[in-house]
Amino acid sequence: MALCIELHPVNPQPRLLAQAVEVLRAGGLLVYPTDTCYALGCMIAARESQERLRRIRQLDLQHDLSLLFSGISQLADYAKLDDRAYALLRKTLPGPYTFILPATKDVPRRLADPRKRSIGVRIPKNPLCENLITDLGEPLMSSTLQLPGASAPLTDPDEICEALGNQVDMVLLSGVGGVLCSTVVDLLQWPPRVLREGVGDPGLLGLRVAVQCPVPH
Repeated sequence: MALCIELHPVNPQPRLLAQAVEVLRAGGLLVYPTDTCYALGCMIAARESQERLRRIRQLDLQHDLSLLFSGISQLADYAKLDDRAYALLRKTLPGPYTFILPATKDVPRRLADPRKRSIGVRIPKNPLCENLITDLGEPLMSSTLQLPGASAPLTDPDEICEALGNQVDMVLLSGVGGVLCSTVVDLLQWPPRVLREGVGDPGLLGLRVAVQCPVPH
């Protein structure tokens, strides 16, 4: 049974964050809250945990996962940013948006879209996420905690522990989670397109909404 621990939503306890970082560095799989929904996450190098994540979500290899970062400077090591993209990210992040960007050569081929060499990137506006990723020193591979057949992500801490306790290595809890995902914005072209409307208001970006299509989440 995974360890389920409660963290303060604004000032997460450093001792408990250190435990979570240890689990991640050992190749573990976590449940943790973001600024939108609860999510599953592991390190980029943790292949076995990525496979477990895909089994839990029943995702095939064509379904991209997002990368979560502590800031734009860390993100720039994994995604290519021109001046327009940089300005848009500075305007909206941290916040409830996922941006699709060209991947740099440092991103392993198995993590980027094989046709476009693109990745989905996030900088959540959540102190727990920010501190966890900062302490880890690397981005998190992430996917929304929405189980197969469910119409919405899991939100209740007790239900999360009961449903995932035997499938992950640690569960970080911080109150009831949200039910809406991030807004996904395609920056592979200009002007950008909103691929999925979520918590982030696309009107603030002045962007049009595209036809719904598969996106990282």
